[in-house]
Amino acid sequence: MKLLETIKSKLIAAVLVLWAWMKLKAVQWKLREKAIAFWEKVKAFYARIGVKWRGTKAHAKLMAMEPLQRRMTIMLCGVFLLLGLIFAFNQFKTFMIKHFISGMGLPPASVSTMVIATSEWQPKLTSVGNVRAFRGVDLSTEIGGLVQTVPIKSGQDVKEGELLIKLSDASDVAQLNSLKALADLAKVINERDRQQLAIQAISKNVFDTSKADAKSKQAQVEQQIALVAKKNLKAPFSGRVGIVSINPGQFVNPGDKLLTLQTLDPIFVDFNLPQSNAEQIQVGQDVVVTTDAFKDASFTGKITAVSPKVDTNTRNIQVEAQIANPDKKILPGMFANVNINLGEQVKLLTLPQTAVTYNPYGSTVFLAKPTGKKDKQGNPVLEAQQVFVTTGSTRGDQVAILKGINEGDTVVTSGQLKLKNGTPLIVNNKVQPANSPDPKPQE
Repeated sequence: MKLLETIKSKLIAAVLVLWAWMKLKAVQWKLREKAIAFWEKVKAFYARIGVKWRGTKAHAKLMAMEPLQRRMTIMLCGVFLLLGLIFAFNQFKTFMIKHFISGMGLPPASVSTMVIATSEWQPKLTSVGNVRAFRGVDLSTEIGGLVQTVPIKSGQDVKEGELLIKLSDASDVAQLNSLKALADLAKVINERDRQQLAIQAISKNVFDTSKADAKSKQAQVEQQIALVAKKNLKAPFSGRVGIVSINPGQFVNPGDKLLTLQTLDPIFVDFNLPQSNAEQIQVGQDVVVTTDAFKDASFTGKITAVSPKVDTNTRNIQVEAQIANPDKKILPGMFANVNINLGEQVKLLTLPQTAVTYNPYGSTVFLAKPTGKKDKQGNPVLEAQQVFVTTGSTRGDQVAILKGINEGDTVVTSGQLKLKNGTPLIVNNKVQPANSPDPKPQE
């Protein structure tokens, strides 16, 4: 309450002071005398108008009317005059608003700019590929049985023909020895029949029967040898063994996946390129491969094969490249970035990709053009001018400009979404958009 009383008293004091000041100024500026003189001029003006009006024919006709008709006529004239004044005032207001807006012009926009220049550009094709082993297979056995020994360890490098898993084959070896004995007996009988046939002691039919029996017994031996060999799982090629989860005493079924074997050096990378690049792809071209697993390392190789057909769904061509992998860092199934260099370096105009506005009717950029005027600080006044450009390939944050602008032009790199032709520009280059040919992710 005390605060309100204080505010009230201060307001009253301020009003009194203002009233005293106005009275003082009225005396100093002689406002009363001036107001009286102005009123006398107004009365004299109306008196002259009245004298002239009374001498007109309209006044005579109006006075000749009946009192009621005369009042009605005066009322209608007053209404029409009031409507005319209202209409004229609205028209004047609209005119003044348009004149004020047209005089203001477009509001200035804050943008960042850069002077476009040429840079060395290595033409290349880029793609994303999958790493595939030079040779890779998931091993299994044709027959089932108990695991007897596992002489390898997980991740071990093995040579072609080296034993990986041995199944229990005691009964099969015993059967093999039995068949060998029968084969030897059949061979002896056949030889004896040969000698008897030479002296005409037996018929030719008996000899042929013993000969066929000997061959049959030998075939059974070879079949059993093959069966015993199937009990020994050997490496079909040199490579690195995967995780071994098989243990002695475990029973395996035919076709069960036992372990994987991969040849890691060299290694393949499979990737796809659009059919429009078919003319630029050739067997023997150099490729550079990078992976997220080894950010600071790159691996070189060559294209070894190009698919003879185009995928009808994606219109892409499958390409195979072989990469040297002596340290065996790259593993099958990895994601890889593939770069194919095409020819020698060329000079191209480059811009940050954010400087280009991509539209269905074409790509555009805004140039900062001088108007020939200067601001209060003496700096040239710039305005926006939109131009169409033809873009080329991209490299990191940059895009190549093939046509539409010239070297040395000042291009708007950010803030162009609020621009149109003729917009005044305020250049603020404290923050520039990313413009790196090889950007790295921030950690």
